[in-house]
Amino acid sequence: MNTPLSSPDPADELSENRTVHEPVEERSVSQASRLSARLIYEVIRRDGDEELARPTVSLIWSGLAAGIVISFSVLAQSVLHRFLPNGADWTMLVESLGYSMGFLAVIFGRMQLFTENTITTVLPVISRRKLDCLLSMLRLWAVVLAANLAGALLVSWFLGLPGVVSEPMHEALLEVSRHAVEGTPWHNFMRAMPAGVLIASLVWILPSGQGNSFFLVMMVTWLMAAAGFAHVVAGSVEMGLLAWHGDETLGALLLSYFLPTLAGNVVGGTAIFTLLTWGQVKNEVALGEDVERQKSAEATARKR
Repeated sequence: MNTPLSSPDPADELSENRTVHEPVEERSVSQASRLSARLIYEVIRRDGDEELARPTVSLIWSGLAAGIVISFSVLAQSVLHRFLPNGADWTMLVESLGYSMGFLAVIFGRMQLFTENTITTVLPVISRRKLDCLLSMLRLWAVVLAANLAGALLVSWFLGLPGVVSEPMHEALLEVSRHAVEGTPWHNFMRAMPAGVLIASLVWILPSGQGNSFFLVMMVTWLMAAAGFAHVVAGSVEMGLLAWHGDETLGALLLSYFLPTLAGNVVGGTAIFTLLTWGQVKNEVALGEDVERQKSAEATARKR
């Protein structure tokens, strides 16, 4: 007697379809999901480890390049200031778009900008809590800051040479610079703190950018300029323009603008933003380290 053919069980068919499509679905979910804070931390920490291990010579050249290239921000902002109508309320909003130029070039060119390191190289120090890591961070900070300042002063001297830019353009550079560095030391310190927070937050969100990095950098740095916040490296170009022109001595500008702005950027980027972000991931990091230690102990026990 012939045995009748059994019809396929719908449950088995559904199970088979799930097995076939599950890897594709998992990949799709993985690509669509936002990076967790723990993963963002790990990306930045590893980047910080690489930066701390770089030779001093590489840091000098990279920092010098960043100090020169950041002048694109001042130059682009001054071009817009030169040709936009004077006195209109909206001109500052458009003019501030030029401020993004130098940051775009520096960040995508992977050059060493001091304010980025207020979070990138600090996370390894916070997680390890070792003296040699702290000393490596301080070395990097000192080298990069000095190189940034040297590059900014060099390019500001060059822009002030006769024939490099037109006289009206040079006057626009000076007007933008005077507006940028004006204020008391305390005022400059206070308006530098939000700039430090903004740059650190930019570093934090870039790993999740997923192709929108250009617009993230542009909008964050635009906001920094439009709100009148102070950035120590871009401001060093403006400080240099005024010093070489003879508006004020370099020593006076270092005391009234550079040092307070430097302190404000560090406080905003490190003491405020970086410590807050560390607070949200430290328990997960500790848990991950415990799991790794347990796996290592089990692997060692198996070998024995």
